[in-house]
Amino acid sequence: MSKVAVLEGLLFVVGEDGLTINQMMDILDISNEEAKELIGILKDKYEDENSGIRIHFLGNTFKLTTKKEHREYFQKLIENPESNALSQAALETLAIIAYNQPITRIDVDEIRGVSSSQMIRKLVAKGFIKEVGRSDAVGRPILYQTTSEFLDYFGLATIDDLPKIEEFVEENVEESSTDLYHSKYTEQSEI
Repeated sequence: MSKVAVLEGLLFVVGEDGLTINQMMDILDISNEEAKELIGILKDKYEDENSGIRIHFLGNTFKLTTKKEHREYFQKLIENPESNALSQAALETLAIIAYNQPITRIDVDEIRGVSSSQMIRKLVAKGFIKEVGRSDAVGRPILYQTTSEFLDYFGLATIDDLPKIEEFVEENVEESSTDLYHSKYTEQSEI
């Protein structure tokens, strides 16, 4: 197993959180020198003009980032109407933010049960959410809330026009009761 490949995968998985040298040492069970050597190998690999990413040292962590010289293409992707369709993960993240705003990424992650950093980045880029300050919690994480573009996209006049969560809970209870009834009815009629 290639530790370079494992490190590359780790950097991809952690996204914007990045990895410190100490985390690399702990996870890969390697020395400081070996961690720096692995980073060097990856940096050299990404320096090639055929690579669209690079390793960047930001905020005491190493992160995979895109190359600045490709920025115009990333902008086109964001502005492309076909790329404006929202995935299930994006809708889920957006709903959590809309119903709990202002909210930190960490709180969104806790509710979703998975990392939302990439989704939040995409939603900020699309203009559906924005940074509105910092929480008083440890580390002063960024607070996010929805924008007027979000309201326009979903045809809402104000955030108060969102359906109440209670309506969803009642619908789900009724649907599960109905499904239970139909499944028992079908079982008995087949006997």
